[in-house]
Formats: sequence, C-alpha cells, structure tokens
Amino acid sequence: MSEAQGSEYDKLFYPFLFEGGKADVAEVLAEVRHSTLEKCHEVVALRRATLAEFEEQIVAAGEAMMHAFANGALLLAFGNGGSATDAQDIVAELLDPPFPGGRPLPAISLTNDIAVVTAVGNDVGYENVFLRQVIAFGHPGDIALGVSTSGNSANVLLALEQAKKQQMLTIGLTGYEGGKMLRSKALDYCINSPSDHIPRIQEAQATVYHTLLEIIHFLLNEQQQKEQANGHEIHR
Repeated sequence: MSEAQGSEYDKLFYPFLFEGGKADVAEVLAEVRHSTLEKCHEVVALRRATLAEFEEQIVAAGEAMMHAFANGALLLAFGNGGSATDAQDIVAELLDPPFPGGRPLPAISLTNDIAVVTAVGNDVGYENVFLRQVIAFGHPGDIALGVSTSGNSANVLLALEQAKKQQMLTIGLTGYEGGKMLRSKALDYCINSPSDHIPRIQEAQATVYHTLLEIIHFLLNEQQQKEQANGHEIHR
C-alpha cells in the first residue's frame, strides 16, 4: 500500500503497511494470525489461572446465587465502562437465558437508567450512583454483583458495602491483584482474574459470569425436578 493510499488512521494502527515498497500480503496475514493466536493463548492461560485459584469460590458463589434466586431474590449488577456492559450482559442473560431449560430470573443493571445515573452523579457525586440504587432496590436476601477490572472502583465498592449492610449476597469480579474489593470484608465472594491487561481480564470475567449463570440454571432445574418429583412447586 502506498503512502498516498492510506489514511492517518491506517498509518497509526497499521504502520507495517507503509514501511516502503509493496506490502507482502502473505507476511501481513502471517503477522495478523500470529497476533490472534497470541491473544487466544493469553486468555486461555488467564482462564486457567482464575480457575486454579478460585474454582471453589466460583462453585460456592453459583450455589449461593441459586439459593437466593430460589427464595425470590433480585440481582443488581453494576460496573463502569466495559464492566458496565458486562453487568448489562449478565442481566440480559438472566432475563432471557440462553441455557437449555433456563427460565427468566429477576435482575436489574444499575447503569441502564441514565437519568438516575446523571442525577445522582451531578447532585451527590459519581461515587454514589450505584449506592443510591442499592438503597432503593435492595432487600435482605437479594444479590449485588459488582464488576471492576481494577478492583478499586470506588462506586462499585461503596455499593457492595451498602449491599452488605442491607443483608444482601455480595459478589465481585476483579482483575489485576484484586484491589480493595478482594480485600474487603463486605464481599461474600470475590473472584479475581490476575492480569494487568484489561481486554484479557474482561474476557476471563465473561467466562466466570457465564459459568455462574450455568451453575445457577443447572441447580435450579435440578431442584425443580426434585420438588416436582415430591409433588411440590419451587418457591418463586
């Protein structure tokens, strides 16, 4: 590709295409393939590291969430930026489960109401945007699930601390070294994906929460089958 053919964007993100002469397509494709495979190896390694250290916590958290839902719990999920979209994904898959035999479970993403987020952020500070909603929506036995790649997001931690005060089940997903969330006594379960690369952390966290959702639906179905066999309906 010649100098004249490329935009400034192209030159910034794909400099190897403009390093003089005609680009070797095979070489470029080889570089892309190598980069893709490296990313795949990294996320697989991080998933394994997360499982190795937190397997028991993942299973225990899934079981605790299942029991909460079986008793009528509402799940509140929250995070910032990419973690906000992960929280929304968790809620979407609880309301419209992609798992065989899955049934809708009550959940709210605390970033969805932009009027509330901007009002609280403007009036009392951004660190309170989730806390205020936990106060309003949360009840004993409900679930608070906070997502933070650093583990140090002040608004996420404050909301989890408030949820604990309100006798809710508190769960955190973190990265890096786990930050303040991993060390906080306000969290019943905190599952950390130990990496300093945010995209890899988010990919590992997605694996964790999908695993939690599968555990929840599997155990709920199992409980429902047992209770139906005994002539009882599961408590809704």
